[in-house]
Amino acid sequence: MEAATSVEQLMTRDPLACCSPSDSLNRAANLMWDHDCGALPVLEDGRVVAMLSDRDICMAAYLQNRPLTELTVSTAMSQSVHSCAPEDGVEDVCQLMHVHQVRRVPVTDGEGYLVGVVSLSDVVREATSDHAPHLMETLKKIGERRQQPEVPEQ
Repeated sequence: MEAATSVEQLMTRDPLACCSPSDSLNRAANLMWDHDCGALPVLEDGRVVAMLSDRDICMAAYLQNRPLTELTVSTAMSQSVHSCAPEDGVEDVCQLMHVHQVRRVPVTDGEGYLVGVVSLSDVVREATSDHAPHLMETLKKIGERRQQPEVPEQ
């Protein structure tokens, strides 16, 4: 991973699995299974509005005590999205992952349309020993425990 490496060189492009806020969580889980991925970009009119992880799906099913076929993506997706541009440097996306404690970042064009997804795994595959300290710091930050919300009584 040289200093000049850009997100565009690492990101996954087509075929990208994605979903919409109105899709069922069952459909989203099926897409993740079929595409062997742990997160999906959530799109409205082609623009990225959120991310949905396999953990989001599991927690939504648990907390709402309903089957995935009865729940929509909008009930589980992230409330904000942190994206990057294809020309951004890998160090920039690592910083984004570090600050927001995310493992996958949608890559968008200037108008917010999805062009790819870059994951922590993509970055690690291209890393050299020179980048080990920076990557370790990013991994530590992503892995930090967050304040846990209260679980509603069922």
